[in-house]
Amino acid sequence: MLTPTLIMGGIAAALVLFGYYQGNNLHITGLQISAKMIVQMMPLLLLALIIAGMSQVFAAQQEAFITKWLGPESGLRGIMLASVAGTLTPGGPVVTVPLLAGLLRSGSSIGVAVAYLTGWGAWSLARLPLEVAILGWKFTLIRVASVCLLPPIAGLIAQTFFSKAT
Repeated sequence: MLTPTLIMGGIAAALVLFGYYQGNNLHITGLQISAKMIVQMMPLLLLALIIAGMSQVFAAQQEAFITKWLGPESGLRGIMLASVAGTLTPGGPVVTVPLLAGLLRSGSSIGVAVAYLTGWGAWSLARLPLEVAILGWKFTLIRVASVCLLPPIAGLIAQTFFSKAT
């Protein structure tokens, strides 16, 4: 986590400096907006981290269940389950990635992991209401229809070609 933090810190510092050199107190305005977003997002971030931590604890306790339903021997069933589970997982990567890490540590296969993450990114039920409201039903239906097979296909590709690599 150190490298991404340093990269983000460098980008943030560069943007603040850029705003400073642009004048008109742009750096102050940007930092004020950032502070407001921190206040708005902190409760959500805190809850997301609690969900991620508790999910990892429960996944570790359910290792036999995870291995049976999501492990290397689960095949297409596991990949389809993971695709749907990814679709139903709310929140951003702060929830999804730690949850996936817990599943992998508890016996989930690489194909299942890829299907889960692809389902979360491509389908995401939580995003649909906002997408419909802003982009309309037609676009949303076209997008969903266009990506509906991606998670299982990605999972099958990962399982077929990369299961021995993990």
